Amino acid sequence: MKIVYFGTPDFAVESLDAIHCSSHEVVAVVTVPDRQAGRGQKVIFSPVKQYALDHQLPLLQPERLRDPEFLETLRSYQADIFVVVAFRMLPEAVWNMPPHGTFNLHASLLPAYRGAAPINWAIIRGEERTGVTTFLLNHQIDEGHILLRAETPITPDDNAGTLHDRLAEMGRDLVVRTLDGLAAGTLTPTPQQGTPTTAPKIFKEDTRIDFGQPGQRVVDFIRGLAPYPAATLTLRSPEGEEVPFKIYKATFTPAPTGTAKALACDGKKTLKISTNDGFVNILSLQMSGKRKNNVEEFLCGKNISNWVLVD
Repeated sequence: MKIVYFGTPDFAVESLDAIHCSSHEVVAVVTVPDRQAGRGQKVIFSPVKQYALDHQLPLLQPERLRDPEFLETLRSYQADIFVVVAFRMLPEAVWNMPPHGTFNLHASLLPAYRGAAPINWAIIRGEERTGVTTFLLNHQIDEGHILLRAETPITPDDNAGTLHDRLAEMGRDLVVRTLDGLAAGTLTPTPQQGTPTTAPKIFKEDTRIDFGQPGQRVVDFIRGLAPYPAATLTLRSPEGEEVPFKIYKATFTPAPTGTAKALACDGKKTLKISTNDGFVNILSLQMSGKRKNNVEEFLCGKNISNWVLVD
């Protein structure tokens, strides 16, 4: 089948590579326009653009997806199907264009975790299983008929980074199997079944840790935001300076009685924050303006035994 591929981040590169290495043909790649970042305003390419350039694939970077010139260019490729992985919402003029329609790869077991951050929210909410789903696009976000799914357990050692990489690898296989099935006429799209849940985009203000929650919920929150954007907390020094921290790893130890939001630090090896049902043991952190450390490395160079947690 001839395919136009829509994608942007690293997660989308795996599936693009799988299709490019398959019997199917990528006739064009669509990704976001370049952006400028940093003090020098250096031009940054999306990972999908970089892959397209490295493999000499035709590349489109439209500012507006409804632009008549862009739509005409899309038609000129005469693709059989469009494939979308981690891209913005497409207008009907795009997704309804090819004869076989458009399908999306989503990093959850739909209808669970519809939205922009399914990997993060599955861990934050303590799920034990997740997966990837291919489904046909329609007018509603993440609500189209399912084509194929693949499942994986979420282990206690997983964080958003490890789960991201595993689902990206699973997705590359699922995308090719979906294309093979559609080409052979052996796939029957089926309506989504079950109670939908949502996975909204996570903003900076959403990353603050609430130690009023049960301890395991706090640890799952930290896992679900690691390594990016990272869960955050603020400590106050005896001089009154409030210092932000990013927290990357923690464990929970239950205790029969707890005192929520109290900080305990032995000044050498441990940094613990109490919850109502025990305490959260911080294992990896980053003080604002400093490098990331494990807790022992950090405490070797900084005494925070008399600092307090800021609510």
